[in-house]
Amino acid sequence: MHDFKRLIVWQRAYALSAELIPLVDRFTGPGRFALGNQITRAAVSIPSNIAEGSGRYSDRELRRFLAIALGSAYELETQVMLARDVGLMPIEISERHLRDVAEIQRMIHGLRRSTRPRSAADGSTQT
Repeated sequence: MHDFKRLIVWQRAYALSAELIPLVDRFTGPGRFALGNQITRAAVSIPSNIAEGSGRYSDRELRRFLAIALGSAYELETQVMLARDVGLMPIEISERHLRDVAEIQRMIHGLRRSTRPRSAADGSTQT
């Protein structure tokens, strides 16, 4: 799997990153720089790790990078919730982004499952 740009999960994660970066640049008040930086880093990490894993030569390495992307997605979920709860991000915007993050998390889980080695017990061969 080398053309990561064709993966819908990468497309969704990339689009979310592109939306969040200018949004956090408009944060005002205490904590805006620290939380904004963390949101940007986590958001960018998701498509970046999907892309890096796609460029690897084994499903095992791909799964490892997908695990990192998934961790970043959960981190991003927490940070968006925090930004909402401290008043840096409007509720309606945060709720939309939280729905997007949840869908990306589900998609990463699915992609990880699809690259998992099959056992002889389930009737398929190992890769």
